Amino acid sequence: MKRSESNKMTVTSPEQIFEMATAFQTSRILLTAYELDVFSALEGSPRHSADLAETLGTDPRATDRLLNALCALGFVEKENGLFFNSHIAETFLVKGKTFYLAGLMHMVDLWETWGTLTQAVKAGHRVAMGPTKTRSSKWFEAFIAAMHQRAVMAAPEVVSRIDLSGITKVLDVGGGSGGYAMEFARANDNIRITVFDLPGVIQLTRQYVAEAGMLNRIEFAEGDYYVDELGRDFDLAFLSAIIHSNSPEQNQALFDKVSRALNPGGKMVVQDFIMDEDRTGPLFGAVFSLNMIVGTDAGDTYTPAEIKNWLGRSGFEKIQSIPLQGPADIIVGHKPAKA
Repeated sequence: MKRSESNKMTVTSPEQIFEMATAFQTSRILLTAYELDVFSALEGSPRHSADLAETLGTDPRATDRLLNALCALGFVEKENGLFFNSHIAETFLVKGKTFYLAGLMHMVDLWETWGTLTQAVKAGHRVAMGPTKTRSSKWFEAFIAAMHQRAVMAAPEVVSRIDLSGITKVLDVGGGSGGYAMEFARANDNIRITVFDLPGVIQLTRQYVAEAGMLNRIEFAEGDYYVDELGRDFDLAFLSAIIHSNSPEQNQALFDKVSRALNPGGKMVVQDFIMDEDRTGPLFGAVFSLNMIVGTDAGDTYTPAEIKNWLGRSGFEKIQSIPLQGPADIIVGHKPAKA
């Protein structure tokens, strides 16, 4: 059995269809409460809905009904007409707390683009928002926060599965918050890492790296990988969650640039949501391919055959797949050493 077969959804009744069709309602309740920062406003002491509405600048009756719905969903509790956070909301949804899910603001942004899915399927590409590099600083902050949370959770396993013997210089292409770069640094004291990303992103990268106290291990390179070269003399290039934003032609050009940036004998590591060859699974990747339809001009999720073909055409050999626990997997290609 393919790994993805156990990850496919099985719909067997009209009730399940209805439940799936209305799931957006509970999602929107949570996202609206998050966007309004309801949970931070409830921190510390129970409050009447009218009092909370005054703080938030919202309608009292609508705020009361939102709070009641949040109670029904388990995010808020109510006693004697007063509302207060549940344990799960207090832990993960209050700003400033250690485990605050800052990345959920990106889900608010995704709500806007996913609302255009019908039009995007007709057009074959995004119909909302401009190219990534033209988006607002607020959008970048939410996006990088979401990517950082994923990286922090996934990086230890991912980096542990990569052979770092003989590696001294790593290039993290589109490295975002630097979450993976920092894990490479933790894994080997002899490695120096360069994060390559857009100028607006690198400003945020520096902040994340500084907060981790790792500015002495990580360097930064500003650029646009669609336009600019990536540098030279690296032993390993790491591309996490990059190729799904690009068309096949853009990925081929990027792989060529990565090859030029690597020393002979270097390796390229691609981590992404890799599809089965028939593209019907895994479920996460099948859904995410539509996220690329609504959010990009030509992005997609890709199969092992496609990725290995690009690697081969860019001169890589000894190509191998490495399965991971989560929704993403790894494919590694080696640049030939000099004869």
